[in-house]
This record gives sequence, structure tokens and C-alpha cells, in this order.
Amino acid sequence: MSQDRELQAITERYARRRDALDGLERYSLLRPEVWQMLHERQAAMLRLLAARAAHLGPVTEWRLTEVGCGAGGNLVDMLRLGLTPEHLTGIELLPERLAAARAALPGALRLVAGDASQADIAPGSQDLVMQSTVFSSVLDDGLQQQVAQAMWRWLKPGGAVIWYDFIVDNPRNPDVRGVPVRRMRALFPQGQAQVRRVTLAPPLARAVCRWHPGAYRVLNSLPFLRSHVLALIIKP
Repeated sequence: MSQDRELQAITERYARRRDALDGLERYSLLRPEVWQMLHERQAAMLRLLAARAAHLGPVTEWRLTEVGCGAGGNLVDMLRLGLTPEHLTGIELLPERLAAARAALPGALRLVAGDASQADIAPGSQDLVMQSTVFSSVLDDGLQQQVAQAMWRWLKPGGAVIWYDFIVDNPRNPDVRGVPVRRMRALFPQGQAQVRRVTLAPPLARAVCRWHPGAYRVLNSLPFLRSHVLALIIKP
């Protein structure tokens, strides 16, 4: 599949997801499984970044680009962490999501529309490059490779990719596919990856939280029930 065809297919797949019944409600932070997934992931990411902070220097000087920034939620978290708007960039393929991000984020924060693999980010300029469930939505291996190469090119030596994605296929959703750890490592062959298994498998999380919200923590204590990986992939 050509790169342009895959980009168009991604847009169509997201449109189907948006139009699905309860598609927006499913990700509401008012749902107990959603806020528990979020808090778990945030805590794990903060631990990884805290251990790396001495190598990156003062937080206010960190430069970060997010691939697939959506409506800007992760970038808001980075502002809360202490990064400054003028050092943050978000890249988003879908115009409606980019518009939502622009409405939510400070004007000094740079937002870029379109294909991340072609984004105008200076090589070696970023301390961190972030992606959250983007690669599982890219079904073309070639485009995955091009985006990963761009992300790696933007990083300074000593910088890192923040990676969050699921590792198993969802048989009920042909619009996505899991990205196993071995594939993640192949996309960044020079990287030194610190990997954490996180997130109770969402279908299971939704089911058990209808019974009792506390069941999330109980089942999530079993690593084999976690469906996602959070990784810090360091550029030597």
C-alpha cells in the first residue's frame, strides 16, 4: 500500500471509530476503568522520566514533540509537568482533532497538521518524542518504519522516545493491530528500551468495572492480563 493510501485509510478508520455507538462515552474520564488506566500510565511514565531527568537537564528546557497528539491531552499533561509551551510540538493527521487541540492548548505551543513522517522538525532538536496508540493504528509496515525513522532523527543523543501502545491484536477491531515489543525494538534498533507492561486489557476492564471499580486494581496485579506496553527508548 502506498503511503498516501494508508494515510487516507487511517482517516477513514478513525471516522468509523468516531461514528461507532458509544464511541465517545467509552473513553470518558468519568468511567472508572478509563481514569484508572490513565492514572496507572501517568504514574509509570513519571517514574521513567524521573529516572532519566538528570540526563535531560531542567524540565523547563525539555523539548518534546508528540506524534498523533489528538485533542492535546498528553500535551496538557506535559505542561503540568513543567515543560513550557514554546518547547512543545504536536503533530496530528485529523483536522477535527487538531482544531480541538488548538482550542485547548496555549497559542505558543506549535501544532503541525498532516503526515508525521514528513513533519518539519529539525534533526537532533528534541529531548523527547512521544506516541500513544498511534503505531497500532498504522497497518502499513512501510509507513510505520518511516514515522519511526523520523522520530529517531528528531531526537538529540541522550533523548528518548516515550512509547505507549498495545501489544496484542483485537479480533473485534480490524482497524488496529497490536505492536509487539519485538516490533517496537525493530523500529528503533539502536534504542535502549526500558519497558513496562501496563493497562488491564480494556474489554476486561470495562466488564469488571461494571461489577465493581476496585476489581480493576485486583486483576491488573496479574501482568499477563495487561495489554499495553509503556517504554522509554533512549538514543545513545
